[in-house]
Amino acid sequence: MQTMQKPSNAPAVPMPVMVAAELQDALLVALHDLQRLEGLLNHATQNLLDSFDEANGRLADPHIPVSPSIAAAREALRLAVTELQFHDMSSQLIAHIASTLQGCAFRLGAAAMGADEAEGEEADAFLPPIPDRPNPVTQSEMEAGSVELF
Repeated sequence: MQTMQKPSNAPAVPMPVMVAAELQDALLVALHDLQRLEGLLNHATQNLLDSFDEANGRLADPHIPVSPSIAAAREALRLAVTELQFHDMSSQLIAHIASTLQGCAFRLGAAAMGADEAEGEEADAFLPPIPDRPNPVTQSEMEAGSVELF
């Protein structure tokens, strides 16, 4: 079995190429699943926005007398739209995880294929970067203006 090569002074653990290939495949499958999840989340969010727009349009009908219950329903809709910040935070987190998985999968593949030491830095330039921030989005509560984006 072939093992990955190690750079001149970096510590390394020998790994059979098949193990590296299986790990790379698993990372890429997880990446694909995250992309599917993002599509589902985007679809659900768009449906939610469409429903909010329809409800808001119906409540804004000038033929409906403005009563305290109508005013309360309009305010509830405005507050519910704030909850859509969840979509933005989730999308950013999915993109961060996808970048990390893709970077790890490609680096694992490059290491398993044994890039020459002379090609090391040049080959790394073509690999997608692994994000250096562990948490791209923080959230402590779901109120207007409470989301910190990094």
